[in-house]
Amino acid sequence: METSFARLLSSFLKEWAPESSSIAIAAGDRYVKYIPSGHDLNLIEGQLVPKGSITEQVYLQKERVEGFVDKSVFGTSYYGIGYPIENFDSYSFGAVVLIFPPDFSSNQSSSLSFITGKHENCWKPIAVEEISYIESKQKKTYIYTHNGTYSSIFPLKTLELQLPKTFIRIHRSYIVNISYINQISRDLSSNLIVVLKDPEELTLTISQTYVQQVRRVLGF
Repeated sequence: METSFARLLSSFLKEWAPESSSIAIAAGDRYVKYIPSGHDLNLIEGQLVPKGSITEQVYLQKERVEGFVDKSVFGTSYYGIGYPIENFDSYSFGAVVLIFPPDFSSNQSSSLSFITGKHENCWKPIAVEEISYIESKQKKTYIYTHNGTYSSIFPLKTLELQLPKTFIRIHRSYIVNISYINQISRDLSSNLIVVLKDPEELTLTISQTYVQQVRRVLGF
């Protein structure tokens, strides 16, 4: 049942997702790929997506979902973080879910106070409050501050789990420091965009995948 796209996606996720997480990929009403790791739900490829699972919640809300799920769903409780995938192969919708032990919480792990960035041949610890936004581009991660641009060895998915709630994911390529948002408006195509204070008047597009999450967090 696994497709070539699912194989490609699972290969990417094994490289970029936290090592402690099992990974479940769903398309339509079934799981098409499962990669067990530290906390194993013993999912079977081809298994139906059950009610009450993080996957079902992603399907219903069509946005990033995270939370605790008790053992009534899979026989083992877990903490899941799910992401929607639009136009997944021949399906209109799919989901990727990172599976952690039940006592895990992304809030507990959001303890980064600095990120070490590299500029030319020097490394510098950067306080998170100095970061305006973080970008993933051509499989590399870039940190933008008032004093310059730095590269990081960590992918966006890892940083998203560890950054404080003052940061918000707005696009598969961008995480933004809310303190640096000057305004949110619409471009000529009616897409929501974030206008940052620093770099001056830089605009970043909010992708449809993250619109509802951004609206909920920022309250508009």
